[in-house]
Amino acid sequence: MQKGLKDNFADVQVSVVDCPDLTKEPFTFPVKGICGKTRIAEVGGVPYLLPLVNQKKVYDLNKIAKEIKLPGAFILGAGAGPFQTLGFNSEFMPVIQTESEHKPPVNGSYFAHVNPADGGCLLEKYSEKHHDFECALLANLFASEGQPGKVIEVKAKRRTGPLNFVTCMRQTLEKHYGNKPVGMGGTFIIQKGKVKSHIMPAEFSSCPLNSDEEVNKWLHFYEMKAPLVCLPVFVSRDPGFDLRLEHTHFFSHHGEGGHYHYDTTPDTVEYLGYFLPAEFLYRIDQPKESHSIGRD
Repeated sequence: MQKGLKDNFADVQVSVVDCPDLTKEPFTFPVKGICGKTRIAEVGGVPYLLPLVNQKKVYDLNKIAKEIKLPGAFILGAGAGPFQTLGFNSEFMPVIQTESEHKPPVNGSYFAHVNPADGGCLLEKYSEKHHDFECALLANLFASEGQPGKVIEVKAKRRTGPLNFVTCMRQTLEKHYGNKPVGMGGTFIIQKGKVKSHIMPAEFSSCPLNSDEEVNKWLHFYEMKAPLVCLPVFVSRDPGFDLRLEHTHFFSHHGEGGHYHYDTTPDTVEYLGYFLPAEFLYRIDQPKESHSIGRD
């Protein structure tokens, strides 16, 4: 990781450390760590959103935790908001301690949607209005027991190359491990700088979106400012399950959130992340018919 990131960032430091207490700011997660029985789950997929939406695709994250054989899992990641509950489409940032025999579930998730008044970003905490644990259409999830423990700390400042932070890490793993897929997840903070992001419109497209160009015309793009708390899930290569190789959503405590593309301030950007490799990969409700649109 150190070597790969050095090709893309001026200052890089990668080390193994004790996971910081993630219940504290800026994370404010319902658990202290991301350790214990780590796994990645990809649920649904972009073909349930594009070219036209499949509104039957709704998922309960408490059930997903049981399907990945980890009831009570702490789940974070990137997905589409539960339109069936919200009444509109949104970007979803799952941060969920799922239910177990001993504990009720805790939903710390956020969702970002387009403000109908001015086209800006509206970021809300899901549990302030709703009490379910659902998401829809697609989700890339990193799950663990939510325990403290050793994690990989990555610090990167001043981007000198063309790759975003996550792509750089993912491609580094692919180069090193070749045909062996390695998946990682966790959280990182963009401490300084700004990022290009998008939020899907509140309304699903009524006409088919058949190319990346059409998708980009449909999406709303923004530049959002640090500090941002990001929830990445990435896999070095697809072992044949039609995976989305990387997907990162973020939230903040200043009202901005969405889907991370890349930083727009290479000279000043600072990243600080905590990651772990996943022991298992679960592919849930894989679309039978697929395409390569809208995976960026």
